[in-house]
Amino acid sequence: MCGIVGVIAFNKCPIATNNLVKMVDLLQHRGIDDAGYLFFHTGLHHNIKVSFHQAFCDEKFKSLSPFLPSIQDKASIQEINSHDWDIFLGHRRLSIIDTTSAGHQPMSDLSKNLWVSYNGEIYNFKEIRAELEKLGYQFYTKSDTEVILYAYAKWGIECVHKFNGMFAFALYDNFKKKFFLVRDRYGIKPLYYQIDNEKLIFASEAKAILAYEGGGKLDYEALLEYFTFQNIFTNKTLFENISLLESGHYLEIDLVSKECIKRQYWDFCFEDSWCLKDEREYIVELERLFTQAVKRQLQADVLVGSYLSGGIDSSSICAVASRFLPYLNTFSVGFDLTSAKGIELGFDEREISEYLSYLFKTEHYEMVLKSGDMERCLRDFSYHLEEPRVGQSYPNFYAAKLASKFVRVVLSGCGGDELFGGYPWRYYRGGDNPDFKSYVQEYYVFWQRLVPNSWLKKLFAPIANRVDSVWTRDIFENVLRRANTHPTCEEEYINNSLYFEAKTFLHGLLVVEDKLSMAHSLESRVPFLDNDLVDFAQKIPLSLKLSLRDNPQRVDENSVIQKNNIRFLQTKNNKRIFRKMVSTFIPKEVVEGAKKGFSSPDSSWFSGESMAFVKEKLFCKDSLLFEFLDYNTCYELVSSHLRGEHNYRLLIWSLLNFNEWCEIYLRKA
Repeated sequence: MCGIVGVIAFNKCPIATNNLVKMVDLLQHRGIDDAGYLFFHTGLHHNIKVSFHQAFCDEKFKSLSPFLPSIQDKASIQEINSHDWDIFLGHRRLSIIDTTSAGHQPMSDLSKNLWVSYNGEIYNFKEIRAELEKLGYQFYTKSDTEVILYAYAKWGIECVHKFNGMFAFALYDNFKKKFFLVRDRYGIKPLYYQIDNEKLIFASEAKAILAYEGGGKLDYEALLEYFTFQNIFTNKTLFENISLLESGHYLEIDLVSKECIKRQYWDFCFEDSWCLKDEREYIVELERLFTQAVKRQLQADVLVGSYLSGGIDSSSICAVASRFLPYLNTFSVGFDLTSAKGIELGFDEREISEYLSYLFKTEHYEMVLKSGDMERCLRDFSYHLEEPRVGQSYPNFYAAKLASKFVRVVLSGCGGDELFGGYPWRYYRGGDNPDFKSYVQEYYVFWQRLVPNSWLKKLFAPIANRVDSVWTRDIFENVLRRANTHPTCEEEYINNSLYFEAKTFLHGLLVVEDKLSMAHSLESRVPFLDNDLVDFAQKIPLSLKLSLRDNPQRVDENSVIQKNNIRFLQTKNNKRIFRKMVSTFIPKEVVEGAKKGFSSPDSSWFSGESMAFVKEKLFCKDSLLFEFLDYNTCYELVSSHLRGEHNYRLLIWSLLNFNEWCEIYLRKA
């Protein structure tokens, strides 16, 4: 698990070298064990038509690469400044597999013509390596990075279809003068880029891209998107001209023709098409694939742990992992509920976590968050997250901080709900089979947003002329157009919903998971997103995931929280086949437990112990966010929450997060 960064020049203007080390250093939290730098002269655009390169190590890690010059040396600086470079690759390494210096990156093949800078884990790399060895390839490290290089050498960029794992990598082929940026199937590992006629800049985090030339500007259209969905559905970011490479895609750049092509190599496809005889066969196959997925993701040369809440997803992962790791470390976060009310009184799951730890014989650690903990971490949280995404995720920041004190790798239950139907109250049921346009409109209105749609124009009044051409309904429709545009029955409508959730909500969760874990130099793995398990789960008949006879009433998640307003949380009509599968090794009270999610009691805290902080940030007209959002509208919405009239906890969190983002990335010194 690492951080990658790079620059490619497209013409005779070479890359600027003055901020390259700074770009890499900004990702040091992603890789605390090593750093590497590669400069490449392709010979395409300069007087010297031959290609050559120079690799450097970092002075901090000189002992790991004694034969490489340190990039901080005066002689190295002179060498860098004496040539025109077309390509720069930078890398920060978090050593997980093959922790020796042999895993140093950027890494090349023996010819020094194929180079890769890679972030992630390929869990089936040993199988691919064995296949390549039979074909005559020799390996000199025990790392999965080297497998990527020789898999590309054998199969070209189509090698991505062989990789079962999470990854974002940059690969340069000097034989073909082609450069590739690649992101995994599901978007577990992020990869940002900025491109114009002169250059391409890319990195694992946007802040490294900003460092190349300095500064950053807000993307107004992305801001509208976020405050519509509490997420960004397109590949935009809050940073103008910085994009996020879509999951299951790669960029192919031809340095000769300067042609840049984006290709999609994989996508979700939910449909009832797996033809096993009966439910029991599905359960047996699901257990085999789930066990295989967890076992695959335990491989590491460092300590591996797991999050352990009281929910079914993390519990099932821990149950399986504890079979193979006798002293599994587990971690949970609870909440001080002294001032909580309504359904938030049930948000603390430490009691069931401790019981599960006892059953699975894990070494368990936990921490308790209080109302002031959100305020204390908000600056660091917003800096590392970079772009606000789904949910109130600062508890995840603390969970990663806790786990990082004991392990280098942690397993997460992310993805279980999206694969097996964890949110039945969200799924569109079809109604009277409307045409596609009507279906999109009804589903768009149905979808949860931060504020009522009628308030959105008022909220964005200060920048109305900058976003008047953006139709968030069209953005919503574009996601569904990649699914089935002619649903004819209830199953097809719900499978469309599962596709929608996987492409939007799950993707947002994965971005958050990566950023907040890597903020603490912690690798987070998601066993539910194993290729074989996903391929199977997508094809399981919908009737085995949830009851089609039950049509759960949608409850407005922004309504005032009361104990009697929790039907959507209490449903047990979700993930039916997964519940049956784990019922043999997880306690009944967990298997039959209501869907809760990992959430803090912020609705109560915002209108109670954290009220002064909320008012300080959101009732101050000088706050930077009010250059873009209407103060009076924010004041009215937030006040209605503080008076107990509405539950706008998600909006308040989003406003606080965005305000902090503005202070970090837009405030001029």
